[in-house]
Amino acid sequence: QVQLLESGGGLAHTGGSLRLSCAASEGAFTNYAMAWFRQAPEREREFVAGISISGGSSYYADSVKGRFTISRDNAKNAVFLQMTSLKSDDTAVYYCAAKRYTWHIDPTRYEYWGTGTLVTVSS
Repeated sequence: QVQLLESGGGLAHTGGSLRLSCAASEGAFTNYAMAWFRQAPEREREFVAGISISGGSSYYADSVKGRFTISRDNAKNAVFLQMTSLKSDDTAVYYCAAKRYTWHIDPTRYEYWGTGTLVTVSS
């Protein structure tokens, strides 16, 4: 069982930045690719970014490419999402998720989820 806990959400202004963190309880963190998803009110959960086990490769949704950066620290069992140039459309609950071996854009493929952290972007 992997427990994931997100932090770092809050209120940001349009054009501002936030850094989300996700701490994992699992000692075998390096068995899992990691991803960030988000869900806005009355919308489906959508893929934001994914990162490989080694951290050597990553992938982004078109809507965040060039603005968000995913990274991980395997020594600390943690994954991060640096968000810059925030827009009102980025307002959502952000979730980190773990999937064995490789990431995927389909949220149903993930075994473990955090409880989410709310990001609100306001002008």
